[in-house]
Amino acid sequence: MVGSFNRTSKTSEIVIFGNAEMAELAKYYFDLDSPYQPIAFAVDDPYLKDDKFQGLPVIPWSQVALKYPPSIYKMHVALSYRGLNKLREDKFYQCKKAGYELVSYFSSKATTFPDLLHGENCFILENQNIQPRVKLGDNVMLWSGNHIGHGTTIGDHAYLASHVVISGHVSVGARCFIGVNASVRDFINIGEDCFIGMSGVVTRDLSPGSVVLPARSEIVLGSDAKAKRLITSTFGSIDN
Repeated sequence: MVGSFNRTSKTSEIVIFGNAEMAELAKYYFDLDSPYQPIAFAVDDPYLKDDKFQGLPVIPWSQVALKYPPSIYKMHVALSYRGLNKLREDKFYQCKKAGYELVSYFSSKATTFPDLLHGENCFILENQNIQPRVKLGDNVMLWSGNHIGHGTTIGDHAYLASHVVISGHVSVGARCFIGVNASVRDFINIGEDCFIGMSGVVTRDLSPGSVVLPARSEIVLGSDAKAKRLITSTFGSIDN
């Protein structure tokens, strides 16, 4: 329900870096539930296709500081996990080098505690359960519905998809990607640039660049006679 969000009065105007789905979502959340008002989008010059996106102007990077100087405006980098989060990392530093303060979005529907530490350009969606003594680095993205246990550190530029469970006192390295429904045991150290696939389970430390691939579910299509046999053996005959 729209009325359940915190419609904070706007205190700052921001430019969103990006002009794709992630940027569209960022505008939606900032409009609805933040003190920041998006007023434009910015892209690298070769990626300028249209001069409007979501009803706002799209400015090529070569002109953005002239039209929206960093002394007045702030910015948010709204990019995905492409290149194991390296693209988002590169654009984070590109905007910082240009002098912009990079603002974070924290959903008013996320549970946090006063001692939470976080860097710039975080994007934290609804229904998080972030326990005490947690530290989030710069440019961290937490999609909806994660649990981050007490004393855990999430490194710079990391991306956690939905419904990830990180137990207490875990260290997640920079640029890691952790997929939907993955689980990490307490007191685990995960090195930089790790990929933990959907429903992956981590019970030991991971060296940098490690990959965790869970066992795949077997899919039997309805056109395969085996599907009917499996349904019958599990639920009884489906014949009249």
